[in-house]
Amino acid sequence: MREKIEAAIDRVRPALQADGGDVELVEVKDRVVSVRLTGACGGCPMATMTLKNGIERIIREEVPEVEEVVAV
Repeated sequence: MREKIEAAIDRVRPALQADGGDVELVEVKDRVVSVRLTGACGGCPMATMTLKNGIERIIREEVPEVEEVVAV
């Protein structure tokens, strides 16, 4: 499952990097994915929207077993 999640993250990574940010997978535990937003994304006021409407949506499309994506 971790490999599928990494592949889904790789789909959104170019858009984040275009804005000076990035995302890294920290942990997968009990159907919850923990990620760290870095660079410009780390302090961006839109980070929560990016996380839920972008990263989480794509991960859940690719890996339906995932229930939630949280930032750490």
